[in-house]
Amino acid sequence: MRIGVVVNPDAGLGGRLAFKGSDGRAAEARAAGAEDRAGPRMNEALDAFADLVASPLNRTGLDPTFVGWNGRMGSTWAPSGARYESIGSTPEATSAVNTATLVHDLVGANVDAILYAGGDGTTRDIVEALGRLGEEAAMTPLIGVPGGVKMHSGCFATTPTAAAEVLLAFAQGDLRTALTEVMDLDEEVYLKGEWRVRMYGEAWTPASPRFMQGTKEQVERESEEDTIEGMAEHVRLLMEDEDLMVVWGSGGTLRNIGQHLDLELTLLGIDVVHAGKVHADLDESALLTAIRAHDGPRLLLLSPMGGQGA
Repeated sequence: MRIGVVVNPDAGLGGRLAFKGSDGRAAEARAAGAEDRAGPRMNEALDAFADLVASPLNRTGLDPTFVGWNGRMGSTWAPSGARYESIGSTPEATSAVNTATLVHDLVGANVDAILYAGGDGTTRDIVEALGRLGEEAAMTPLIGVPGGVKMHSGCFATTPTAAAEVLLAFAQGDLRTALTEVMDLDEEVYLKGEWRVRMYGEAWTPASPRFMQGTKEQVERESEEDTIEGMAEHVRLLMEDEDLMVVWGSGGTLRNIGQHLDLELTLLGIDVVHAGKVHADLDESALLTAIRAHDGPRLLLLSPMGGQGA
């Protein structure tokens, strides 16, 4: 079996820096000290897959060949001893154009599936590239290793290890492929302060409810406003303690609660509220500094993002 490997080396860089995605901001993120995320996660998935292939679970004697480019978009993250066929080299600076070129090369190398690491932006780039190559190429199965900031699309495994499990099961004929939705944040709407995920296309992926996350969608309920009001009142009572530091997580639910308390909170970021003052959209360093500097009580508010699955 021939398995194509695609790594977006810039995916996920902005997560700890409070970016809402890394698209177009890789240089900024690296300058701020961001470390690779997608590559190490691909390495974790490939290491787990190698262990599975060497175990009794490999009942068919599978001995796969990985196909991809040399460098950060591929071979850098392959475990030692893996059979890796190089069909090109990663340029010094990478972009969506390079992802599309790599996908073109993989289809030309007759891969049976593509294992990729990135986020929703990477997924869109791969699916669009496959679509331009024709109907047969568009049916190439995709297995996403979660390595980006935004991951709403249904072709992502839940973890790198789960991606390895799916790949083995698919390679041994235990899983059929099915169409799933390719989702991403609507950037134009987000710039106006609203979180909305929209569908950008479809992709084929091994069907595994156990290991694949499924499509993430926004969930709305008619009774939500009453529920929000009740939670907001509870938080209001807690915040009567002026020494309390409240760390607000991401998502529309928490932002709506904040609006009931006259707090302007970040939709997809982390905020800290103390003594009536909002410290908005903190990155990892600023958040840890604020928490460590506060000697009083702390409260962490988290809410599940709608449609996240199991």
